Amino acid sequence: MHYVYILQCADGSYYVGMTNNLERRLAEHEEGFDPNSYTYSRRPIQIRWSESFQSPMAAINVEKQLKGWSRKKKEALIDDNYSLLPKLSKSKPSAK
Repeated sequence: MHYVYILQCADGSYYVGMTNNLERRLAEHEEGFDPNSYTYSRRPIQIRWSESFQSPMAAINVEKQLKGWSRKKKEALIDDNYSLLPKLSKSKPSAK
């Protein structure tokens, strides 16, 4: 199995990641496994959402997609507010 997850960091920011071992990866984030990682200075972290995938490519594609999402769109996913996702996906009109 492969997992895509969203963490909420101590500073309120979100981190999107992917792993083949969710429990191990969360422990690494909490323990500060890599001082150069985004979450290292933003601990403690809290898992807010995760989903499992059979295919590693499917997980990679979802991770890339979520990384491009706005904060509000990630929060709609975290809150299981799927009906809000299409509205948040609409592009804003460009200023002329």
